[in-house]
Amino acid sequence: MFFLDSLFPDLELDSAYDVDYEGLYEKGYRGVIFDIDNTLVPHGDPADEKSIALFSRLKKIGFDTVLLSNNKEYRVKPFADAVGSKYEFLASKPSRKGYERAMADMGTDKDSTLFVGDQIFTDVWGARRTGIYAILTKKILPREEIQIVLKRFLEKIVLFFYHRKLKREGK
Repeated sequence: MFFLDSLFPDLELDSAYDVDYEGLYEKGYRGVIFDIDNTLVPHGDPADEKSIALFSRLKKIGFDTVLLSNNKEYRVKPFADAVGSKYEFLASKPSRKGYERAMADMGTDKDSTLFVGDQIFTDVWGARRTGIYAILTKKILPREEIQIVLKRFLEKIVLFFYHRKLKREGK
C-alpha cells in the first residue's frame, strides 16, 4: 500500500475553482502550481474569464503562481500570458524537476507550495514525490488524448483505494 499512498492526493475536490485558497494562505501557503488542461479549462482551450478571474483573485490574496505543463511552449505561454502567471513547459511530470523549477520561480519551498491538477499519475504523483501538498480535481470535460484516457482506467483503481482509506479514517 505504500506505493498507492504516494498516489493519493492530500485533498480531492470537484474543481480548481472550489479550493479554499484564502484558508490555505492563512495556513502559510504562498505559491500555487497548476496544471492547465482539464484542470483550469477543457483540454486545449484558451484561458477564459473564469480562469483569468481566479488568477486575479490569487494575486489579491498574495499567492504567486506557476503553470506546470507537459505541453510545448506554444500551448502554455499564451495561457500564462492571459492569466498573468509564470510557467514551465515540457515539465516531464511526474519528474520532480519541473515542480522544483516552479518553486524556484516563485521563491517558495515544499512547505509553502501547493499543487492543483486533474491527473493522478502525472500531477498528484509528481507533487507528492516532491513533498508538495497535492489537490486532485475532477476533469472538466471527457474529451482527452488517448494516452490520458488509458490512464484514467488505472486512476479509478487508485481512487477506489483512496476512498476506502478515507472511509476507514472516518473522513
